[in-house]
Amino acid sequence: MTGERSAFQDLYPDDVAHCYGCGRLNERGHQLRSFWEGDETVAHFTPKPWHTAIPGYVYGGLIASLVDCHGTGTAAAVGARTAGWRLGEEAPPEGDEGPRYVTASLEVRYLKPTPLGPELIVRGVVEDAGEERGSRKVVTRVTVEVDGVVTAEGRVVAVRMPESFGGG
Repeated sequence: MTGERSAFQDLYPDDVAHCYGCGRLNERGHQLRSFWEGDETVAHFTPKPWHTAIPGYVYGGLIASLVDCHGTGTAAAVGARTAGWRLGEEAPPEGDEGPRYVTASLEVRYLKPTPLGPELIVRGVVEDAGEERGSRKVVTRVTVEVDGVVTAEGRVVAVRMPESFGGG
C-alpha cells in the first residue's frame, strides 16, 4: 500500500464489515471512513435530508452512531499501532488483519443543535489505551463539529471483539 491511505474501516475483514454506521459492505449504511491525521483520527460525513430530527437539524441518533463508529475505528487503529503498524497507512504484517473493537460503553453529550446540510467533521483522540501492549480496552474521546463549532462530544469505551463475533 505504498503512498495511499485507506480508511480504517476499509481494512476490516469481510465478516465484520457490515456495520450500519461504518461497514463498507452495508450499501444502506453510513459507511463512515476514519483516517489518522497526526495523533488524532478524523472522519468527514455529510448528512442526507432524511437524517433530520426537526427541519434544518440532524437527528441525534445519527450523531451517536458517528461517535460510536469513529470511536471503535479509532480503537482498532490504536490496537494496530500498539502491535507495531499504522492501520490505514501501511500494509499489515502478513496474516494480521488487525484488531477489531466493539462498543462496551457509549456516552454522547449534545452541546448545540447540529445543522442539517453542512459536512460534519468527526475527530477522535485516545484517552486510555491500557497499560499493556495489546490491551483489550481502548477509551476514546470523540467530537462532532460543523464549521469549526463542536456540536456534540462523546466517550467510547471499546473492547476487543471476541473471536466468536467474526463468523469464525
